[in-house]
Amino acid sequence: MSNAPHPDDAAAERDQLWSLIKGIRFALFTTRHGNGHLHGRPMTMQNRAIGEDDRLWFFMSAQGAPVSDLLVEPQVNIGYADPGEDRYVSVSGTAAVVDDAAMKHALWSPMAAAWFPGGADDSDLALVQVRISHASYWDVQDSKLTQVVKMTRAAITGTPPTDLGEHGELRLT
Repeated sequence: MSNAPHPDDAAAERDQLWSLIKGIRFALFTTRHGNGHLHGRPMTMQNRAIGEDDRLWFFMSAQGAPVSDLLVEPQVNIGYADPGEDRYVSVSGTAAVVDDAAMKHALWSPMAAAWFPGGADDSDLALVQVRISHASYWDVQDSKLTQVVKMTRAAITGTPPTDLGEHGELRLT
């Protein structure tokens, strides 16, 4: 018996994840450093969508610590936050540096030139893929005023609020 999600379920989960993260410009990309500590750094996701391969794409400095870290320990976490929309997503996956000039060109944007002035062919440009294995999300649809009312009621009654949005788990592999 396989634990793999049904293809229709996987597509729905992929679409749901994309709807949660597509508008978030920066993500906190966390690796495990050689000393065992976790290190998070802001990175810009390069995806225009999440394809059936369930991968996220990032440009990083080939000489930088994040690339060095993930070459030793490929398990990473990517945190997305949109406080204005009360939306938070944590993605776990396996990272790898990919040597694919065509993909670098396909993902290239003028904003990346700020970090890599040599363009998509810059010798320091590392293309990093993260194969998504799991994601957790918290998405609050209530207005700020409604949230305050619910939290005030909880504080007065001593009963923690249970209806402050949606929390879910997505398994893509």
